[in-house]
Amino acid sequence: MSTAIATLKKGAGRALKAGGPWIYDNEIESVTGSFEDGDIVLVHDFDGYCLGRGFLNRNSKITIRMMSRRKDQEIDEAFLETRVRAAWEYRKKTVDTGSCRVIFGEADFLPGLVVDKFSDVLVVQSLALGIDRLKGTILEILKRVLAEDGIVIRGVYERSDAKVRKQEGMELYKGFLGPEFDTEVEIQENGVRYLVDVKDGQKTGFFLDQKYNRLAIQRLCRGAKVLDCFTHTGSFALNAALAGASQVLGVDASELGVEQARKNAGLNGLSDRVSFLCADVFELLPKLEEEGETFDVVILDPPAFTKSRNSVKNAVKGYREINLRAMKLVKDGGFLATCSCSHFMTYELFTQTIHQAAGNVHKRLRQVEYRTQAPDHPILWAAEESYYLKFYIFQVCDEK
Repeated sequence: MSTAIATLKKGAGRALKAGGPWIYDNEIESVTGSFEDGDIVLVHDFDGYCLGRGFLNRNSKITIRMMSRRKDQEIDEAFLETRVRAAWEYRKKTVDTGSCRVIFGEADFLPGLVVDKFSDVLVVQSLALGIDRLKGTILEILKRVLAEDGIVIRGVYERSDAKVRKQEGMELYKGFLGPEFDTEVEIQENGVRYLVDVKDGQKTGFFLDQKYNRLAIQRLCRGAKVLDCFTHTGSFALNAALAGASQVLGVDASELGVEQARKNAGLNGLSDRVSFLCADVFELLPKLEEEGETFDVVILDPPAFTKSRNSVKNAVKGYREINLRAMKLVKDGGFLATCSCSHFMTYELFTQTIHQAAGNVHKRLRQVEYRTQAPDHPILWAAEESYYLKFYIFQVCDEK
């Protein structure tokens, strides 16, 4: 293990000292001793006080990701097992574990590592150099821990193909870790069955973070005519249909997503009530309005319109546009479910944008509820980036 010491500049490390997990390149005064990128180093404040241990990578603006606040803590297999067990015990208490995110990076104190469990398959995404070296050990521990609860993992697939890896000086990678297996995996969530494509689906194949938000819209959909925008593989649309919606239209720009959504509808025997259309939502909504279409429930689950602070202004325009278009399509007294999955689109900014959209189209909103991501994506206070999903349900009323 490296004995190198990273020393912070005077006045630096405020976020770290408040409980945050990262140290940026401009906060470091010096690194002394022998080390390689990816090694664990001791972190000292400017005055020599030890702040803990973390992975160092000079290729990344996030130069150190903290692993422990204890200076004498060895980052060994026993330490990793403690972290993995804590993550699994937390999931067992808070979510349906049939399919769930088992490890959520910094929020589970395993920075840069994401592991999703889809039935008996694990999908791993490694986004930091230091944790990448420990990935194999962590997965073996996780399989052992799951086996104690009678869960036998039949395969592991890696989806480390996110561009953010390049910022760590790492190559993109996707492929099997261990024996090959059928990468179309069937899962069940909220009573709905899905085929998840862990090889070619978006991110790790399925968006588990919306699990209980999908459940929350079910009670609004009995007998309703529903429009589900950015449907991906049909998850909100199928929850609406299962809950007794009379007619559901799911829309997505991805032909692959729409094809998968149709398969999922068939799998649940819902093809008679749910149809899917491959189209650009921004072009479709004005067209539906021109045709005089209205819906009892409209759902907006767009991709992140911004992945950096620099593009927030354009994102605000996008969110305002789709929300005001959607509000025009909701019948008086109907419901709008709308969300943002971008960390940079803050709660305050998202709320303000929806408020402006409602004002622009003379609609009055009655908030039914506000929700965030499912508990298997825990929000770690002091780690702002772990809080990213904002989800509102409104009743939309005409001005009277």
